[in-house]
Amino acid sequence: MPHLWLRAEQRSNEQRVGLTPAGAKALIDAGISLTVEACSTRVFQNQSYVEAGAKLAAENSWPAAPTDAIIFGLKELPDDGTALSHRHIMFGHAYKGQAAGQSLLQRFKAGGGVLYDLEYLLDDSDRRLAAFGYWAGFAGAAVSLKAWAAQQRQSTCEAVSAYPNKHTLFSDVQLDLSESSGVKPRAIVVGALGRVGNGVIDLCHNLDLDVTGWDTDETSQGGPFPEILDHDVFFNCVLADARIPMFVPDTAKHAPRRLSVIGDIACDPDSPYNPVAVYDRVTSWQNPVTRVHNHPALDVMAIDNLPSLLPLESSEDFSAQLLPSLLSLNDLDQSPWKRAREFFRTHSNL
Repeated sequence: MPHLWLRAEQRSNEQRVGLTPAGAKALIDAGISLTVEACSTRVFQNQSYVEAGAKLAAENSWPAAPTDAIIFGLKELPDDGTALSHRHIMFGHAYKGQAAGQSLLQRFKAGGGVLYDLEYLLDDSDRRLAAFGYWAGFAGAAVSLKAWAAQQRQSTCEAVSAYPNKHTLFSDVQLDLSESSGVKPRAIVVGALGRVGNGVIDLCHNLDLDVTGWDTDETSQGGPFPEILDHDVFFNCVLADARIPMFVPDTAKHAPRRLSVIGDIACDPDSPYNPVAVYDRVTSWQNPVTRVHNHPALDVMAIDNLPSLLPLESSEDFSAQLLPSLLSLNDLDQSPWKRAREFFRTHSNL
């Protein structure tokens, strides 16, 4: 039976995990050997995994794990250039020409390891089997609305940090909006029918905001779309690729507009196909927005780890989605693992 090794995340502000203690117990009950690295920041306590039957290992000890272990994490590995000999399950962000991704693939090539990229773990309809999209949308909408509320106070969005649950985040945004002279923004969502868009729309509807929802039917004729400029807040929930039209061009920074906040939840500024061309770098928890134009203000929220703001809900949801696939690790020659391996071989020229 397979040996799964759950590594500790190394990225700052990352409390999420791809496997809950309940999921750990399900794997162990199915005969899968599970090792969990200790982690002081993970949303679930180390002892919870021990009580589920997992073996506890030191943090960041996975490089010395047995060669047959499958290393499982969410975000990127430490960028130390070492060769990677294990099989890894993670979000690699390596197949769309990203510079860091090319370096990662070279490390796999040097060590003979394999990347099972969670972004390419797909069902027979090419839909991702597990994604954080809903909570990225929910959290991204919240931060973007906080940025809009800050503008109404002649300020900019303050630093954010992880919330204990979605109710606390909702209350925080609700309070910010209530202090904006009772005025509520008019929002538009592109990609409204997807996971990310659903998260955005749910939050906006719970706040009683006026929301316009667009998807492929409204954007298939090609952009850019001046209608977006007639809203206060624009949420982009569509991943960049060659098929996606330009939504907001660079000229929107100084064109006549009502728009004052862009929540680029898809957040792919490095892509040559970025449909939101007014900015070129991600933002952070410390500085959630970048102001790309003054008079009138235009702020862009482009945090690239939004679900981490809600580590509890996002971890529980993702783990539940992924668990059926993890339970099939004993047969990596069948879909979806086989398909994920083929994506790796194709993009790494192996």
